[in-house]
Amino acid sequence: MDVRTVGVVGCGLMGSGIAEVAALAGFDVVVVKATAGSLDSAIKRVEGSLDRSVQKGKLTQEARDAARARLTFSADLESLAKCDMVIESTAETMASKKRILAEIEAAIRPDAIIGTNTSSLPLNQLASALKNSERFVGLHFFSPVPMMKLVEVGRLQGTSGDAVAAAIFTCEKLGKTPVLLGEDPGYIVNRLLVPYLCHAIEMLEMGVARAHDIDTAMKLGCGHPLGPLALSDLIGLDIVFAMAQTLSAELRDKRFKAPTLLRRLVLAGNLGKKTKLGLYDYRGAEPVENADIRAALASDPDLTAVG
Repeated sequence: MDVRTVGVVGCGLMGSGIAEVAALAGFDVVVVKATAGSLDSAIKRVEGSLDRSVQKGKLTQEARDAARARLTFSADLESLAKCDMVIESTAETMASKKRILAEIEAAIRPDAIIGTNTSSLPLNQLASALKNSERFVGLHFFSPVPMMKLVEVGRLQGTSGDAVAAAIFTCEKLGKTPVLLGEDPGYIVNRLLVPYLCHAIEMLEMGVARAHDIDTAMKLGCGHPLGPLALSDLIGLDIVFAMAQTLSAELRDKRFKAPTLLRRLVLAGNLGKKTKLGLYDYRGAEPVENADIRAALASDPDLTAVG
């Protein structure tokens, strides 16, 4: 199938990043906001990212203008009718994704491909919301989308070969490297990454070391560009928590159990960089360790046993 027009449902960090790279790759892109409210924030997010690329010399003014001209923003799923492929990138919850996927299917052509940017939810359960799952694939992008080269491509046993081939072709045209997988939850990266992140957070709450030292050890000892705690904040602690809960329930493995500290931060609304406070404090010129965590650990030495 020749994919020329791509739809993206969801205008958050991931959805806007997918829309941006698709427009830069030459696709016509229809971006649909999945939640109520003005489209202004979605438009500003994509335009701001394109502008920063120009300022850094990574993109010419002409290329930016051409990409922006390929982007159409809408609040109406009916605007997806002309799309060859639609990528859903909304909140990582089973109920909401199934609802949105069913609505997408009702709005698009019968031969259009539906992809979901899920990071951990089982594809076969998501597919149960669709009348025809032969054109359904998982397309797990990584954040920040413009920089990260990997896309995990998940498929059901009944996914058509044409849909898989089109998905792989599209990823390659986006400048990404697709890795083809089945329908198991978590794919490769998150089944390895989530226990790593959770264990790092658990080490912090146990007082094994301070946040900066844990991150420094992994950067210098393993050559990682970012330590696990800073990476958790970048991903979003709510996302890490949701992935841990999903994989723990699906795989029945204690390695995916969310630490109490992670749960407490999420319940408090401290989700990492996007809220300026998480495992680190981002409210100043440079990130520093979250002093509230140190105080909580000092006053509650049994933190890991609570909750």
